[in-house]
Amino acid sequence: MKRFIFLMVIIAIFLGGCATVDKPEIRQIESNEPVISKTLELVDDFSLKRKVTIVRFSNETRYGKGNLFKNDDQQIGRQAMDILSTKLTKTGKFLMFELPELEGFNFAEFDSSDFTLASDYIVVGSVSEFGRSNTSDVGLLSRTKKQNAHAKVNIRLINLKTGQVIYAEEGSGEAFSETGTVLGTGSKAGYDSSLNDKAIDAAISKLVSNIVENLLNEPWKAYILDNSDGQIIMSGGKSQNIKSGDKFTVIKKGKMVKNPQTGIKIELPGEKLGIIQVDTLMGNSLTDEISICSMVEGDLGEIDISELYITELEAGENK
Repeated sequence: MKRFIFLMVIIAIFLGGCATVDKPEIRQIESNEPVISKTLELVDDFSLKRKVTIVRFSNETRYGKGNLFKNDDQQIGRQAMDILSTKLTKTGKFLMFELPELEGFNFAEFDSSDFTLASDYIVVGSVSEFGRSNTSDVGLLSRTKKQNAHAKVNIRLINLKTGQVIYAEEGSGEAFSETGTVLGTGSKAGYDSSLNDKAIDAAISKLVSNIVENLLNEPWKAYILDNSDGQIIMSGGKSQNIKSGDKFTVIKKGKMVKNPQTGIKIELPGEKLGIIQVDTLMGNSLTDEISICSMVEGDLGEIDISELYITELEAGENK
């Protein structure tokens, strides 16, 4: 009898050492931190910030939908919107806005001439796949339980002024937690709701670097709000890293033509009219910031200011 008890103790100690998990542990298949490409690391921290608006991030899956989830059917979409907005804001290269009330808008058919936002670029996204699963591994005297969540997200970046999709991609991610017991002792865990966020986070993280790179490849633009008495008032200010003494190019918009093959409107190359210099910055928030400028090269003449936009100087121009 003593030998039997001794043998059982030895087996218990041995199996205890073989248990896969000693305490609840959440693992993510890949790091949830955005990996920024070496090219982007060279971008000046004081470069001009683009304005980007996330207007819709929908849940296109069946998860969280139905009569029992009427108040939470868009929770997955809101989680994805919050995660993406946070990651893009943390890069320090954009001014982020969110307009989730526009999530029912049909962006495939909108006319940019009739649709105005504070941003030049908008993000439309969806969670196209989401699911959870539980698996167990039962041994002679031990048991392990694994909770797994996986997600797939789709992102589109749209130039609001032309309606053109400048970038589209999908990313997937997975996260899991695992618990184990031996002879009835060990860790136990209930439903882990944090895995939802972690799976979506992992999926979005795979796309962040490409989103950032595509946005920075697009030209920075501002607009003339008024031109009178020798003063030119330009949209934007300190929040976009505009400084007194900065110089910018004034461009007359090119003609808009429609590509018959794609149906997308394309702006032909514009005409450079001159260079302006920032004299004074005014405003206290993103909504009221302006820059008061003067013309240092060229002439705007009597051109309607709605036909003009402002961009950065080209390489080699006097800054």
